[in-house]
Amino acid sequence: MSESTLFAGRAVVVTGGGSGIGRAVARQFAAAGADVLVVGRTKETLEETAAGTAMRIEVADVATTDGRDAIVESAVREFGRIDVLVNNAGITRPAPLGAIDPDIAEQQFATNLVGPLFLTQSAMPHVGPGGVVVNVTSNSPHQGWPGASVYGATKVAMDFLTKTWALELAERGIRVVSVAPGITGTPILSNAGLTPEQLESAQQYVSRIPLARIADPAEIAWWIVTVARAEANYLTGQVIRVDGGLSAG
Repeated sequence: MSESTLFAGRAVVVTGGGSGIGRAVARQFAAAGADVLVVGRTKETLEETAAGTAMRIEVADVATTDGRDAIVESAVREFGRIDVLVNNAGITRPAPLGAIDPDIAEQQFATNLVGPLFLTQSAMPHVGPGGVVVNVTSNSPHQGWPGASVYGATKVAMDFLTKTWALELAERGIRVVSVAPGITGTPILSNAGLTPEQLESAQQYVSRIPLARIADPAEIAWWIVTVARAEANYLTGQVIRVDGGLSAG
């Protein structure tokens, strides 16, 4: 089987697909022959992701009930089922304890945790044996991250869901895996509304990476696509950290 047909006939849903890791994931699945529904909140960026491919797009917000319903309905209408669900959508709004805004915190919980939880639950009736859920997470629970109380908590919680769902869904032949990127060259920090000084401060973490660089989104996407391959069908309930060695220190 050639690389261009590895996912032929497989229906893949990718949230947060308008840029960064999600865009790279959607394009790599499409290049491998998958039927891809790429999801995001902005039509223009989704169209850029889908350009030159047969991808379908769905403008929807995973943080809302209506958005999640629209995603599942679109996938079932277009493909009749869901074989791979990539929970990639996420936002971060850094703030130290004492300066955390309740409304902004709720936005992060809704997008990063509540949204993928209930999207996955809604998708499950349409996922059969051989299905895969990939949760795109982040930081290790064993190290603190100043200013990231809410974002970090949502990502650690998603890793817990990965392990729990893997146990719950194993008898149905459905696998669940987390891919946890390290610092990656995506718009997530600039979209967080940080000042140039704050962005420069964030670069301090790069000096801690043993491989001495940030990741390219395509490098992270490769792992997400790879764990969904049939050859990986003995892998479930695991968190794969792709962070240039940052968590090893």
